[in-house]
Amino acid sequence: MSFIIVQFLYYPKSRRVDYYFTFMVFSSAMFLLLFVMNNLSLQIGFTIGLFAIFGMIRYRTETVPVREMTYLFIIIAVSVINGIGADIPFGELVAANVLLILLIWVLESKGAIGKRTSTKLVIYDKIDLIVPERRAELVTDLEKRTGMKIRDIQLGQ
Repeated sequence: MSFIIVQFLYYPKSRRVDYYFTFMVFSSAMFLLLFVMNNLSLQIGFTIGLFAIFGMIRYRTETVPVREMTYLFIIIAVSVINGIGADIPFGELVAANVLLILLIWVLESKGAIGKRTSTKLVIYDKIDLIVPERRAELVTDLEKRTGMKIRDIQLGQ
């Protein structure tokens, strides 16, 4: 299920191989850990707590965009749902997976939530243009370099 979400819904729009890898490995690890923990009669809260600690350590120093964090949460949820699937009737398990896929597909479709915009992280080298007085030049330069219409700019580090 995670493969379908990442391969067909997330990756075609983002093309972020680094997050693709993270989502797939995280999903597989969560599923296997829940499966093993379920068979050992340990509490699921313990498993989720382990991954929460991993998440805090891994992501506390790097700003993760909201969209990627949302997909990470979805991958965790799908892994948990499928990891404890032995306790859920098969029809409900399939229905939960299908509903989640349909929801993501509808929301990712063009026009589903109004006009779509995309966010791009750019490492910019013309430091002299990063001043309020030269904003128009900065926008023009970015549009020329990226081939995109710039609507807003946020400066980071």
